[in-house]
Amino acid sequence: MTETCSPDPSSLPGSCATPKRFVFYLIRHAHATWTPDEERPLSAQGMRAAIGVANALCAMPISRIVSSPYRRAVQTVQPLADRLDLAVEIEYDLRERSLGKPEPGTGFISAVEATWSDPSFVHPGGESNETAQKRALAVVERLLGVRTGSHIALSTHGNLLALVVQHFDRRVGFDFWRALSMPDIFALRVDEGRVSLNRLWYG
Repeated sequence: MTETCSPDPSSLPGSCATPKRFVFYLIRHAHATWTPDEERPLSAQGMRAAIGVANALCAMPISRIVSSPYRRAVQTVQPLADRLDLAVEIEYDLRERSLGKPEPGTGFISAVEATWSDPSFVHPGGESNETAQKRALAVVERLLGVRTGSHIALSTHGNLLALVVQHFDRRVGFDFWRALSMPDIFALRVDEGRVSLNRLWYG
């Protein structure tokens, strides 16, 4: 899948009036067997897929690998970090959006869909898409301050990845999130105000 969008440079995080060229590799973590514990590790299937992520990206001129603190996100990019002899930098604001506690009887998919229908909607104890997107974009903005031409891998989670992409392409929504695989990889290229999005994972 290839998507291209050309937003007004002022809509980009950071001072994008200054011409910049960056590539962000947005990575959704590989498969982890679900438990209520956010520190759950990758499954055996996920560990095998993490090797595939390394194979897919090891030839790219990646200079930094930045990850959500959750174990499954770190483990997804650890083989890539080992291959490139880079450290995995932990960024707390790349953690998954907290869904909270939906009303009893609300299924997971329906609960997520409600947050995409209204970006300001919050389940009890949770976080809105609007708030989660703002913190994720703050990470992107900080990274845009590094040397132009950088290639940076960001390991995160499905909702947060979709929210970052949505900032650049407003067509992205619930259906995009639901179609993501575990893992998934997108190359987000910023080239002097022009933005392109390419899917790199077809596992």
